[in-house]
Amino acid sequence: MPDIDSLKESKNYYLDVPYRREAFFVKGSTSLDWGMQNRLARIFNPASGRTVMLAIDHGYFQGPTSGLERVDVNILPLAPYADALMLTRGILRTTVPSSCGKGVVLRASGGPSILKELSNERLALDIEDAVRLNAAAVAVQVFIGGEYETQSIHNLTRLVDMGNRYGMPVLGVTAVGKSMTRDARYFRLACRIAAELGAHFVKTYYVEEDFETVTASCPVPIVMAGGKKLPELDALTMAYKAVSEGAAGVDMGRNIFQSDAPVAMIQAVGKVVHENMKPEEAHELLLTLRSESRKENE
Repeated sequence: MPDIDSLKESKNYYLDVPYRREAFFVKGSTSLDWGMQNRLARIFNPASGRTVMLAIDHGYFQGPTSGLERVDVNILPLAPYADALMLTRGILRTTVPSSCGKGVVLRASGGPSILKELSNERLALDIEDAVRLNAAAVAVQVFIGGEYETQSIHNLTRLVDMGNRYGMPVLGVTAVGKSMTRDARYFRLACRIAAELGAHFVKTYYVEEDFETVTASCPVPIVMAGGKKLPELDALTMAYKAVSEGAAGVDMGRNIFQSDAPVAMIQAVGKVVHENMKPEEAHELLLTLRSESRKENE
């Protein structure tokens, strides 16, 4: 039994200090449970409120595409400069060290390869496996206007229900069908549907006209998809415009790992996203880092 008589009575209750709890910094997430918020904070940097996600999940339907032939060789050196990795559970288990320390966004839908109709996806991950792998979120493709639109929406809502049960955020990824027009009107529709049906954040493409209406009309964070490979300055400019117009970060793959200086490129992207560095300055940084790297390897 403890010696009750010797215990000091607490005296400082700070009666003059109102109890406070900081509001959670991620858009649309104030009312989420602690575990859900904690997972989102492993994706979005609390200092900037933004994220640099490194997308390396292309192999789930494309196979070993250029730059992803050897994830252990090409991608792991980039991981320290990302806030989160978007990947499949197969690559996570076989290739990514458990000491990586980055937020993990697991691809949860799949099915067809590039040889088939891509919108015919099903859920390809059990939520319990995502929890087992300590994922920060799970991602599902949504094909608004696609042949299997309703099926993809059903995938999203099922995953949201499972995610809510286990405290796991869901990323809705807006996929654009071959016949769909990539404009703000389409992306407002696709992003809003994903958010309305429970996605905790949404990944979508940047458009030059009225992108700010896409981000403004979506009640959860929008992360810009990197898309096809662009010249480095163009990719940095696109990232700058996206975050300036309301995006909460980027999820880039090919524009980083297909660069001729991927380590330098991801650092430049980080400066744009987290520090609002101008694209031209970020490009100069990229060139400097690339030059230094080449000198070290001579």
